[in-house]
Amino acid sequence: MEILIKTVQLLLSLSLLVILHEFGHFFFARLFKTRVEKFYLFFNPWFTLFKYKKGETEYGVGWLPLGGYVKISGMIDESMDKEAMAQPPQPWEFRSKPAWQRLLIMVGGVLVNFITAFFIYWMVLYTWGEEYVPVQSAKHGLYYHEVAKEIGLKDGDIVLKVDEHQVEESSDIARFILLEKAQELTVKRGAEVLVLTIPEDYDQRIIAEEVKVFAQVRFPVVVEDLMKGSRADEAGLLAGDSIVSINGTSTAFYNEFSQMLTTNVEKEVELGIMRQDSLMSLNLVVPKSGKIGFYLVGPNNYVDIQTHEYGFWEACPKGIAKGVDILVGYVKQLRLIFTKEGAKQVGGFGAMGKLFPSTWDWYIFWSNTALISMILAFMNILPIPALDGGHVLFLLYEIVTGRKPGDKFMEYAQITGMILLLGLLLFANGNDIFKAFFK
Repeated sequence: MEILIKTVQLLLSLSLLVILHEFGHFFFARLFKTRVEKFYLFFNPWFTLFKYKKGETEYGVGWLPLGGYVKISGMIDESMDKEAMAQPPQPWEFRSKPAWQRLLIMVGGVLVNFITAFFIYWMVLYTWGEEYVPVQSAKHGLYYHEVAKEIGLKDGDIVLKVDEHQVEESSDIARFILLEKAQELTVKRGAEVLVLTIPEDYDQRIIAEEVKVFAQVRFPVVVEDLMKGSRADEAGLLAGDSIVSINGTSTAFYNEFSQMLTTNVEKEVELGIMRQDSLMSLNLVVPKSGKIGFYLVGPNNYVDIQTHEYGFWEACPKGIAKGVDILVGYVKQLRLIFTKEGAKQVGGFGAMGKLFPSTWDWYIFWSNTALISMILAFMNILPIPALDGGHVLFLLYEIVTGRKPGDKFMEYAQITGMILLLGLLLFANGNDIFKAFFK
């Protein structure tokens, strides 16, 4: 069921974005009286799931969910009719239109994807506002991944700055290290402030270990409520109890507690409990899930969560700024793809599916849809033949020089681009398959 929910969210998100992207091409084509022969969600080699024709355009849904397309008359692409292209250009064909109109037709999809991302961020901020946990308010500091501890960080530390970048949230630490090639951390440890040096190529170390959470707020293990009939309930745990140890090993904080449970699944353990002012112990067997069945007093009781609610128009510039920040961060990440460890992390549809949770959450759904829209827009505008950016590059050449690239050159460029894209698609999804079965 969890995989099904993730799959449905991914397909819904991609379907919405593909339709909007292709509509961008369609809109400008029709605006300039260019004939659109087909408008398809998903590809349809060999057969089509659904289709109908209205006016000059056939609308349909294919069976291969790798994107979508609009077929524009007189356009040199992978679906071109060579016999028709040998005839003189017709007034309704793409090739007969002025270069500036063809340019707008080609950038229409990317333009709509950018607008969609900015609009979604606007609506997300207006609907849910913005919530974050300032690290300096964490009463018990942060806890760190083992890779973070390799450079001298200790649980309880608070990272104040990465180089000169001020840290507001715990996620900022790894983000600045990866994107800014940072060299040092300014750290508060108790009453002391110290500087830790970040080794060269440490970003590659983070990628190689696939660190998902570099740092997170640390909080104690206090029981808020019990799940009826759970191991914790049967053992006699009560609301208000603090779990301070397992088998005599201190677990004063949740990260330590969770790790100890994981290493003791299907074993009997002794829990050290502080109940009011008394220390006592309880015994239970940890189930295979590693969860003993109680609700925590949440971390929001130990940090000052900042929430900013926005009015309708106030959220607009904030949404655009958020989109720009995410786009800039994504572009900076691209340099990591060309490293040994970065290339291993390139993912396809499986990686995108992991963005979505196993339960339906509209906030996460729309946030991820905006992110994917931004990524699709940027990837499509790259100057690779067969992508929109490849067509744009040749059109800009034509506008500057006043000469069109030859039809044969365009045909060969298109074929080369398709081979390159197919290779990238196989590589990215091959990485997903390798990780699923061998890691």
